Amino acid sequence: MLSTRFILKDSINENQIFYHRVIIAWIAVIVAILLIIGRLIFLQVVAHERYTTLSENNRLKIRPLPPNRGLIYDRNGVLLANNRVSYSLEIIPEQIKDMDKTLNELSQIIAINETDIAQFKKRLQQTRSFIPVPLRYRLTEEEKDRFSVQNYRFNGVQISSNLNRYYPLGPIGVHMIGYVGRINEHELEIIDQSNYMGSDYIGKTGVEGYYEKELHGKTGFQHVETNVQGRTVRILESMPSVPGKNLYLNIDIDLQQYAESLVAQHRAAIVAIEPNSGGVLALVSMPYYDPNLFVDGIDVKTYRELRDSPDRPLFNRAIRGQYPPGSTIKPFTGLAGLEYGVRTERSRTWCRGWYSLKGQSHRYRDWKKSGHGSMNLHSAIEQSCDVYFYDLAYDLGIDRLYSFLTRFSFGKKTGIDISGELSGLIPSPEWKQKLLVLDKQWYAGETIIAGIGQGYMLTTPLQLAVATATLSARGQFKQPRVVFAMEEEESFNEISLVPTHQETLSLKQESYWDAAIGGMKAVVHGSRGTAGKIGLHSPYYLAGKTGTAQVITIKQNERYNAKRIAKKFQDHALFVAFAPLDEPRIALAIIVENGGGGSKTAAPIAKQVMDYYLLRKPSLQVATKNSP
Repeated sequence: MLSTRFILKDSINENQIFYHRVIIAWIAVIVAILLIIGRLIFLQVVAHERYTTLSENNRLKIRPLPPNRGLIYDRNGVLLANNRVSYSLEIIPEQIKDMDKTLNELSQIIAINETDIAQFKKRLQQTRSFIPVPLRYRLTEEEKDRFSVQNYRFNGVQISSNLNRYYPLGPIGVHMIGYVGRINEHELEIIDQSNYMGSDYIGKTGVEGYYEKELHGKTGFQHVETNVQGRTVRILESMPSVPGKNLYLNIDIDLQQYAESLVAQHRAAIVAIEPNSGGVLALVSMPYYDPNLFVDGIDVKTYRELRDSPDRPLFNRAIRGQYPPGSTIKPFTGLAGLEYGVRTERSRTWCRGWYSLKGQSHRYRDWKKSGHGSMNLHSAIEQSCDVYFYDLAYDLGIDRLYSFLTRFSFGKKTGIDISGELSGLIPSPEWKQKLLVLDKQWYAGETIIAGIGQGYMLTTPLQLAVATATLSARGQFKQPRVVFAMEEEESFNEISLVPTHQETLSLKQESYWDAAIGGMKAVVHGSRGTAGKIGLHSPYYLAGKTGTAQVITIKQNERYNAKRIAKKFQDHALFVAFAPLDEPRIALAIIVENGGGGSKTAAPIAKQVMDYYLLRKPSLQVATKNSP
């Protein structure tokens, strides 16, 4: 007989299991709720500011508004530096997933070379990810159209319009106007980066570099809302940019162009100054180059050709070229002799064609082998007698000669408003003591040749022009200025600039000025003047002084023969002058490298420059409302 098995339900145990499960579930729910609350507290309280900023950045962007660069005009209102529209291809880095792939695909649509890519990647490292980075400048119309058709394929790539610098006259006046170029790493470290956001250019040389702060202006900003593709939905806030100031130069660009044409076949420099204002009328350095090559980055081959050219077209000879002044220094040496009482206007020196110190056999030769005979200051300047000034320099001594010449800006910077000026050199025993050479002793012979502008003495063409202008104004020194006024583009307020450094160089007697100027007049209009040919039939009187600076040393018993010397070793030709004689309107200095004699090469060019400026018919001048 089968027994029946009964299984009794354990209600108590089941209840306990159910109860435990409920408890566990509640604990899990409570823990989950606590985690959610904790996370909410973290997001809303602890990390509120951080996530709010990130959220805003995803939606809001700050975009720079680069200012328009100020324009540059000459004294007659001729536009020298302009801005013109060009189009660039830009990439917003944060919106690109595969940069190399994007660059490769873009290069199949638009001409992009390895240099473009290298420069783009360099700029990429220096720019924030949300700021557009230029890849190609100056797109052609055809390139713009090709990209527009394919635009849908390139999220984060755009074409933007920019105002780029343009120099309508090309190389004319480039060493004075200068040029702008891309901002390099060094400049990026020293500029106010917030004021250059959206700007790729900065003034490098000339007026463009010196007045960079005024020409650049101030960058503005736009606070914009964007969609997920980064495109602007609306402008929330805007602060407009402030355009740079327009500059008006003292330069007469017609005179500048004419002067450049006269020395187009030479390595030369010409500086012309208005004596009563210090305004620079022309500043020529030849050969020159086209500044437009540098605006968007010059290619390596062209730059190397300019840099390595033996004619050095990138070198600004007018303010950086340092040359022996030769005989152009003689009127100033003569003035020093009068001022210190070493000579009078009637004092005479006998020139027999050479000069020697007592007890020495070395002969310091005069340029005229047979000698000039009896010379006073007037005739010594007129005929450029070396022996007279050898003797005068010896009696003056180097200390007094140094002290007097430095009063005319020789041996120090003139303060012209162009960067890069060099100071030249007026030697002295103290200067020689500082040299890292074995022989630091100062010799009398070094004083003697300093009296005729040879030896260690070096001047720039600018210094010679400033000193000549000061002499023509009888001691009224005016700091040379290229810019005479600024204009605010929006208000059209014109701000005139005056030389910050003006002074009067007083001599013991006013008649000393007459003595030096009289000798310089005789150089051009005297019967034996060294530049007498240019004075013939001149409709106005002028004063001048020729100079010939040796490039190589001629031995004691040798004579200089240009036909037997290579061109690069031949003498430099110099001339300084001012005109008209009574009320000088122009003072200038010219140097032609390896041009031979100053009277033969430099003086005729100087006369043509002055004729052009003084005799030009008024009808040929451009009407101006901004003339100084």
